[in-house]
Formats: sequence, C-alpha cells, structure tokens
Amino acid sequence: MALFDCTQEALSARARALTYETAHGSFQTPMFMPVGTSATVKGVTVGQLRDLQSHVVLANTYHLSLRPGADVVEQAGGVHRFMSYDGPMLTDSGGFQVFSLADTLKLDNDGLTFRSIYDGTKVRWTPEANMAIQQQLGADIAMQLDQCAPYPAEKAFVARAVDLSANWARRCLAAHDRPDQTLFGIVQGGMHLDLRLESVRRLCEIEDESLIGGGRRFGGFGIGGYSVGEDHDIMFETLGQVANALPEDRPRYLMGVGNPTTLVRAVREGVDMFDCVLPTRTARMGTAFSSTGRMNMRNAKYTRDFGPLDPACTCPTCQNHSRSYIRHLVKQNEMLGGILLSVHNLHYLLDLMRRAREAVLANSYEEFYGAWMASPAAKDY
Repeated sequence: MALFDCTQEALSARARALTYETAHGSFQTPMFMPVGTSATVKGVTVGQLRDLQSHVVLANTYHLSLRPGADVVEQAGGVHRFMSYDGPMLTDSGGFQVFSLADTLKLDNDGLTFRSIYDGTKVRWTPEANMAIQQQLGADIAMQLDQCAPYPAEKAFVARAVDLSANWARRCLAAHDRPDQTLFGIVQGGMHLDLRLESVRRLCEIEDESLIGGGRRFGGFGIGGYSVGEDHDIMFETLGQVANALPEDRPRYLMGVGNPTTLVRAVREGVDMFDCVLPTRTARMGTAFSSTGRMNMRNAKYTRDFGPLDPACTCPTCQNHSRSYIRHLVKQNEMLGGILLSVHNLHYLLDLMRRAREAVLANSYEEFYGAWMASPAAKDY
C-alpha cells in the first residue's frame, strides 16, 4: 500500500472494515484511539500501549504548542520520538480547547486570539499557523483548524461556524505540505442535518478545487461538534446520514466519543474511528467498563469481593487483581488504582472495536449489534 492509501476490506450493512497506511505503519478499523493529550496517555506507559495493541494515539496541538512548545518537540525528532511511540499518531488542531475557553477567545475571519491556560500569554492562530505547528509536531494525521459550536446554540450561530470552518479548511489544505503527514477535514453543523450536509458538500468542493489546482486531497474526515452536551440519541438522529454523505474511500472519524455503546452504535452508522479521554478519566475517578455494565469501584459491595474486576476480560488488570484490591487502591487514592483501571478501560474499548471488526469481516454486524444492545454491558452510562 502507498502512503495514506485506504482499503475497504468488508462491509456489513453500513458498518465498515478498513486498513489505512501511514508512515508509521497501518491501522485497521473500526478502532479507538487512546488520548495522549500532552504526549502521554495518563497513567499508561508506551510499553503498556503496545501490549494493549493500540494502533493510533492522539496528541493535542493546543497543549503541546504551549508546553513544551512545538519547536522543542520538533527538535526531539517529532512527537513519535519525543514520547518514544513508534505507531501511527494523530494531532487534533487544538481548536476545541480554544473554543472551550470562550472567556479568553477573540475570533475573526482570519483566525483566533486566546490566552494560554499556563501563563496567560496571548497567542494568535491562523489556519496557516496551526498547520505549521502540526507539521512541526509531525504526527501522521493532522486535523484542520475549525470552529466547534456549543450545544445548544442558535442555528444562525452554527451556520456561521460551518462557513468559517469551511473557509479555514480551504486555507489549511493549501498550507499543508508535509509529505509524510496527511490532513483530515472536519464536518461541523451542530444537530442540524441541512448544515451538516452543507458542511460535507463544502469540504468535497474544497478538495476538488485543490486537486484541479495540483494540490492535495483530504486524507480522511473528522465529524466534530457532536457529544458537546446533547443526549447521544439526538446525535444519532443525524449521524448516520452525515457519515454516509462523506466519501466512501477514506476514514470517518467521530471526534470525542468514547463510551462503549455509543461506539457500537456509531460503527453501525458507518463511522470508522473514535477518540475520547473517557476511559482514562473515569478510571482515575474509580470507574470501570465491564461486561455487566459500568462499575463504581468505590462501592462497599466490592470490599470483600476477591474475584477479578471483569471475569470476561483478558487484560492484565483482570488477570492479576481482585475487585477488593482495586477498591482498596481507589479508596486510598493510590495512583496504582487509576493506572490499573486505565489499562482495563483502554483494553476494553480496543478489544470491543477488534470484535466489531471481526463481525464486519464476517458480515454479521447486525447480529453483533443486537447481542450487544441486549447485554448488561450496554448499560454504560
């Protein structure tokens, strides 16, 4: 396979199984990406990520550009060498973090100005500047700078965000020229199907114009602006139509979604890639995914429960430690508790997507989906 080639190996209704080639190896979908915001997945070593058979790790442009600085990461040899991870990596644009800090943000058509959360320094980003930073960081996949509208928001506000995001997508694609890195465009539009489809149309138009002019195409497409406060059932009113409006020959990446049932449902709608801080963040709070539903390890019922965390799980945590011991660690605020639960939760999502892929390859995804939704594991909220 050539660099950034995408091969569709199987289709089961709308669910897809893809293989995608990057400069640091190929990855297969459906797949979940652990989030390594500051070039580290919190509480999990690079060796553990390899053992868990993680494919793509996500890092955050906002945080890395401010600390330690994109120039430091570049001098280290790029984000892969900086964190000693030799698999594929993706950097988000950092736009979501900027827009979540609206009280420090000044937005205009040319770009945005904000203050660093670390020292208050004023920072100016244009689409071109953001591309330069992500090319310094050197991940295999970069994301365009976009405007993520909050929920709820007036439709006119969301429409302006779609227009701005499309204009910035054009500028990002024109500015992005690192040959061993590809750029994903991002669909916006809130919960409005017409705006979502308009966003898709604009991205495809931008790509066509680029190719006519001898430029590059998008290597894939992010679907942003979901899971920003709405009920997930609202998201699913439009997600399938949005995903399937995107080109079939490249990955579709639902950004910032990470609870197991939502992943299973979204794969059924044609989504290929996911990321979220949920598995490690909830682990640090003492919560575990399991085949019997979400578990709060602070509960007293686990005090003398010497069985494995999840008898159906093969991760190192479940193979070596009891519910009683993990509850003890959590109650004592020992860092090992969050580490063991992080390893488990990541394994759980990675393995879930592996089994989803097997179901697609066997053309039995509807059966897989039905069995999941009927199981106690689906009660993961």
